[in-house]
Amino acid sequence: MQNNLGLFLSKRAFLSPELEGYVEGDGSFRLTYRELNASANRLGNALAADGIEKGDRVGLLLMNSREFMEAYFALAKIGAVVVPLNWRLVADELEFILKDSGTKRLIFGEEFVDTVAELHSRGDKTDITQWLQVVDEGEAAHFATDYRAFRDAGDDAEPTVGGSDDDMLYIMYTSGTTGLPKGVVHTHNTAIWGLMTIGATAEYQDKDRYLACLPMFHVGALTPLAVNVWRGATSIVMRAFDPNRAWQLIQDEQITTGLAVPAMLNFMLQVPYDQYDYSTLRWMMTGAAPVPVSLTKKYHELGVGVLQVYGLTESCGPACLMDADNALRKPESTGRAFFHTEVKIAAEDGRDMPIGEAGEVWVKGAHIMREYWNRPDATAETLVDGWLRTGDVATMDEEGFVAIQDRIKDMIISGGENVYPAEIEGVLASHPGIVEAAVIGQESEKWGESPLAIVVKSDPDLTEADVINYCQGKLAGYKQPKAAVFVDEIPRNPSGKILKRVLREEFPDKAPV
Repeated sequence: MQNNLGLFLSKRAFLSPELEGYVEGDGSFRLTYRELNASANRLGNALAADGIEKGDRVGLLLMNSREFMEAYFALAKIGAVVVPLNWRLVADELEFILKDSGTKRLIFGEEFVDTVAELHSRGDKTDITQWLQVVDEGEAAHFATDYRAFRDAGDDAEPTVGGSDDDMLYIMYTSGTTGLPKGVVHTHNTAIWGLMTIGATAEYQDKDRYLACLPMFHVGALTPLAVNVWRGATSIVMRAFDPNRAWQLIQDEQITTGLAVPAMLNFMLQVPYDQYDYSTLRWMMTGAAPVPVSLTKKYHELGVGVLQVYGLTESCGPACLMDADNALRKPESTGRAFFHTEVKIAAEDGRDMPIGEAGEVWVKGAHIMREYWNRPDATAETLVDGWLRTGDVATMDEEGFVAIQDRIKDMIISGGENVYPAEIEGVLASHPGIVEAAVIGQESEKWGESPLAIVVKSDPDLTEADVINYCQGKLAGYKQPKAAVFVDEIPRNPSGKILKRVLREEFPDKAPV
């Protein structure tokens, strides 16, 4: 049997043809699995007839949409390689990714026509030979082909399978918070093991209805959507996240599960959620950033479990997962290793650290990436004897629960002591007058580095002294912020991670003596 991810959609359409597979979050249309699969088949056949071959890279510059989902499975079936593109990037950044990956065709949404026109005008700065535009109104740009007309000219029969097993499925570029982004290569096998690992660990039920609100170019959206196909769940997809609309969809679509980063879950608590019926919602998975204990407790009070997940693009998503039963008992933890996954806390040389001592998180499993595209040195640094070195610091207790401290590069060393910003951020998040907070290190003449709290406040009367005083008694003295500043918004990348590099650039001053 061929391990081709695209065939999972074919099988689901065969087993559950009338089950809703895709629901547009604005209510504009619904697709059964039969309809979604037929649409993917038409696109796959049209691309194959037009010369797309096994291994050819195809870029997707699309908002969350049925076009993204059908293209992902269509390209998988015919053995082409998907290059999901972060739609927040500017033309220069996209040019690098397109050239680095060798992308030959680009499918893009109408919203990005200006950016794509700029790329097109640069000629051979990319290798793109065809530009397919999803047109909602009017006509495609003069250099582009109408995507839907192109797709609908294809046959809806199953296309000839063009790739499988260890063949490339997608190249997903990391967010590039430092330096140039790296292309993470996943194969059909690693992607399939990724979805099976999540499906075997998370608390899914038959015919779940899943809220998808992360951008599909991110592994935290793409892998769960494939899980839904495998499990026979319905994906209710938000084109872009809106907290009020999220509650409305939970009520109207009787949503049972979903995934949102902590910032999204926090925003959902800032709106009048009590006007909606959310009784069908069993749990929300969350990750990509530390989860404040107060957030887990608040959702528990609403009867909604918060399943904290720890994972990476390089692991196709899964590494650790906290089950609902233990979420309140160990709210500081991100759980234990997923099924089909090994996790250890390691010293620099790979030796296991003693229970309770901090070290780097190493992850192992059949879902780990094959390589960084065209980056053999970076691959060799990150993949060691089958283990993925994550660059994250954590501890593990005697029960195997992992508690992430922070990124190694974000650690603050104050007076010779290691300070993890996530711990301070968790304390600040419990303050009733603080919406969210980030902590970075500032150069200190006395301590080497000192923590700076960067705060978004909901209480207009909150002062710097209030923030500093709140941490007293809750944190050891060397961990406490020595200063605080207020901002309107914490900069984050699309996966919800705080952009500490940006904050360090914005607040370069030395700490107060």
